[in-house]
Amino acid sequence: MSATVFLLTPPFTQLNTPYPATAYLKGFLNTKNISSFQADLGIEVTLALFSRSGLQDLFDHIGRHLPENPSENISRIIALQDEYITTIDDVIGFLQGHNPTMAHRICKRDFLPEASRFAQLEDLDWAFGSMGTQDKAKHLSTMYLEDLSDLIRECVDEHFGFSRYAERLGRSANSFDELYAELQKEYTYIDHLLIRLLQQHMDNVQPKLVAISVPFPGNLYTSLRCGQWIRKNYADVKVAMGGGFANTELRSLSDARVFEFYDFITLDDGEAPIENLIHHIEGTKSKEELKRTFTLVDGAVTYFNNKSCSDYKQAQVGTPDYSDFLLEGYINAIEVVNPMHRMWSDGRWNKLTMAHGCYWGKCTFCDISLDYIRLYEPVAASLLCDRMEQLIAQTGQNGFHFVDEAAPPALMRALALEIIKRKLVVSWWTNIRFEKSFTRDLCLLLKRSGCIAVSGGLEVASDRLLELIQKGITVAQVAQVNKNFTEAGIMVHAYLMYGFPTQTAQETIDSLEMIRQMFAAGILQSAFWHLFTMTAHSPVGLEPAKFNVKKETEAIGSFANNDIVHVDESGAEHEAFSYGLKKSLLNYMHGIGLEEPLQKWFDFKVPKTKIAPDHITQVLTHDLYSSSKPTSKIVWLGRSPVVEHFTKSKKGSQWEMTSLVFQDKKGTHSISVNKEQGDWLAEMLGKLSVSNAKTYTLQEVMDSYHASGFEDFELFWDNKPVNTLHKVGLLKL
Repeated sequence: MSATVFLLTPPFTQLNTPYPATAYLKGFLNTKNISSFQADLGIEVTLALFSRSGLQDLFDHIGRHLPENPSENISRIIALQDEYITTIDDVIGFLQGHNPTMAHRICKRDFLPEASRFAQLEDLDWAFGSMGTQDKAKHLSTMYLEDLSDLIRECVDEHFGFSRYAERLGRSANSFDELYAELQKEYTYIDHLLIRLLQQHMDNVQPKLVAISVPFPGNLYTSLRCGQWIRKNYADVKVAMGGGFANTELRSLSDARVFEFYDFITLDDGEAPIENLIHHIEGTKSKEELKRTFTLVDGAVTYFNNKSCSDYKQAQVGTPDYSDFLLEGYINAIEVVNPMHRMWSDGRWNKLTMAHGCYWGKCTFCDISLDYIRLYEPVAASLLCDRMEQLIAQTGQNGFHFVDEAAPPALMRALALEIIKRKLVVSWWTNIRFEKSFTRDLCLLLKRSGCIAVSGGLEVASDRLLELIQKGITVAQVAQVNKNFTEAGIMVHAYLMYGFPTQTAQETIDSLEMIRQMFAAGILQSAFWHLFTMTAHSPVGLEPAKFNVKKETEAIGSFANNDIVHVDESGAEHEAFSYGLKKSLLNYMHGIGLEEPLQKWFDFKVPKTKIAPDHITQVLTHDLYSSSKPTSKIVWLGRSPVVEHFTKSKKGSQWEMTSLVFQDKKGTHSISVNKEQGDWLAEMLGKLSVSNAKTYTLQEVMDSYHASGFEDFELFWDNKPVNTLHKVGLLKL
């Protein structure tokens, strides 16, 4: 098939689901009637390599080019090559979900050949002891593939990695020299495989423009190889590069050699730039009319940004289009035991965005000066649900990952209500800020709509540093919000940071103690520590003196510029804490070592924590954020109750009562109240039903109560038995 634009994701991103950038662009191009074809060469290279014929070719190649003195591990894999070739198709088929019964054979540990990656399994037995057969088999199969990747790295291509190919070459490459030198060398084995697949697509699609998305440093080298080959073999086809790497790293690009590989590089949202590029290639727009685009003019890198061309609103960009992808080919791996990280590698997720940018936009470590975060624009809940329904119809998958910087609580509430109204059956997860807006009832609503997990930045669990970061949260607030999510049945993952400017050793240990207590209290299920990195577009990077740090160099490179080496003279030796922080967390996630002193995790003397051992428990004894406003929306998610009247007697007195019996999925719940109030409540629940167009505020409910001749609304509404009805779906939002 021919198409105007060939949208290309180079190796390697995720193997379980397509990276969504090209699907977003294809959806937009559909609205403009511009034909396009998309391909994820990451999964295509993986499937070509990890197949019976692919491994046969690989081992034949290694046999002809075996390095001197291969390691014992590599010698073992080569000796077992027949076992690898015989089993590979079964393993890939199993990871694709096509042959689930293979799990039983894989788990017996006598079907797959095993090399050095399996040695770590002894350490992980405690973590995987409760895993089901399918999950354990996925993990064993992942170890098997990692063994093969070790073989490829040692014997064939030192840059190989499933999701970060040649990442070292692309990460913070202030100079293009090393990458450029690498690209002058002969093709590697993986390069040949990549180019063979690329050539097949180019011959079929015959595009005018190839648009290459580079989200990460690990995609950069292969994108340059693709551009290099296309420009040499398809002189009339233009090559454009964009994506997350360009948006953050290439904003000050000046090295003309980069344009030996690409004709154009675009920044930020891709819709308007790609549309203008197509018009330019077709001769209907000049270079000066390009939008946020670098190109070469008279040998010099030149940036064009037509200010008269505005970006498209989120309602105008169309629904992401996942056609053309090999959706049945993606594989579900379980590499690590972190439950949130596992969701990145296991399961097919349709990717969507609730809102462009970040509604908070203040965190001092974040690139808040860049448009992808600075420009906040939410999508209407009804339109989001329309897009979800379209994607379910197209892909057959009802799992959604909302890839927001931070999903807004009000929009999450509106989306959840819309999902429930439409009776959509979906599973979804997203990134949030630990806002006090996430009350018990909002979390219950999100759970009912299909929300299974949230991740959010706790960063440094220290109120002083959270204020310096301008995070807008406190540790106590995070603990309460985490409790609300956890009790609703939604998994919570926290992004943790160490090494923020001026952070002391005492604050690092106190932060770890806060995390220990959260795991011990059962309000945190997953977390990960990141070492603070100063970036060029963050407040810390733009004004380091404000944060008592110094840049190691002021020079701006001619190629990538984002990560900045800095000196923190007033802080601790942050990297020394790295191993102990991560080791403790791995144990905490599995309920191990929670009563051990913090010193246990470090091989050097650390300060004693100053945090009281029951600090988090005390914080959780009262909900600071539970009071309802008169403007709160009251929603009933349950079924109509069975209403019965009965007479109650006590000490010779009798009075009429109403019994309301509620049936939900887990069982029966009943309450009894005075007859007239019970009749009013039963009628009111019908009005409050989520299926009704009108929504009522707490004030309107109270007015109705008083209009019916009752007094003391708070006494009726906020006390048992009515305030237990959140369990069956009466929510204050």
